[in-house]
Amino acid sequence: MRRLLLWTLALCAAGGALAAPLEAVDDRGTTVRLAAPPQRIVSILPSLTETVCELGACGRLVGVDRYSNWPAPVRALPLVGGGIDPNVEAIVALKPDLVLAAPSSRVASRLESLGITVAVLEPKNQAGMQRVIGQVARLLDVPPAEADALWRRIDAGVNAAAESVPATARGARVYFEVNNGPYAAGESSFMGETMARLGARNIIPAALGPFPKISPEFVVRADPQVIMVGQRSGQGLEQRPGWAAIRAVRERRVCRFDAEQSDILVRPGPRMAEAARLMADCLARRPAADAGAVR
Repeated sequence: MRRLLLWTLALCAAGGALAAPLEAVDDRGTTVRLAAPPQRIVSILPSLTETVCELGACGRLVGVDRYSNWPAPVRALPLVGGGIDPNVEAIVALKPDLVLAAPSSRVASRLESLGITVAVLEPKNQAGMQRVIGQVARLLDVPPAEADALWRRIDAGVNAAAESVPATARGARVYFEVNNGPYAAGESSFMGETMARLGARNIIPAALGPFPKISPEFVVRADPQVIMVGQRSGQGLEQRPGWAAIRAVRERRVCRFDAEQSDILVRPGPRMAEAARLMADCLARRPAADAGAVR
């Protein structure tokens, strides 16, 4: 009888452990709780979409923002607008048990008022990326070891890219234009941190913030040796006032990334190692090389 009682108590304890809610503190400082692993997820930030998939839960996504395009299976999912202007009605119609959103989406409170659980997450640097991977894993009920393994693979890939940069390319002054404005990737951004690990010197100091809007004259004065930019933002770059005199322009060390490459570079997610390789290839190019898209 005593053995039966102990066995019954053990089963109850195990059942209680299985029923324990999944929890994570999001970027608002809000504790997000789920009674069970989510099976219908809507993601309205590409980096979060990619993180869900890399954690093995791509099949649980039922909707994404219009910019989520990787991996390939997410392209077949219903679109719910952009990250900044999501369609609340479209999200609600998908009956999600979890919505992953960035702070800029500004729909969390409205969705929560409709009874939908929302986690607001957006990493700004590499430590933030590691943290967000862990938070998403907790909400998906993915074992911590798998989240840790994913981060180790990303980190090892960045290290490998850094090792590929020749000594002659280290120390180069770099300007990375994220998009028109111009907005740049500063030292404190995840992109700036990657550049530092590759041995490059970012002309945008950390004091200006992760992605500051800067004046074109600032770049002229800084005279970078390498410029990294998306093809769309980089159109007519050489014709900007004073830019023809910039060393990177004179020596044709302007790396223009196509749309697919730009997606990889500007998303703080699982493809950071690929982004590092793209940057490393750009840094390794010799002066006066062809300034076409990096392949």
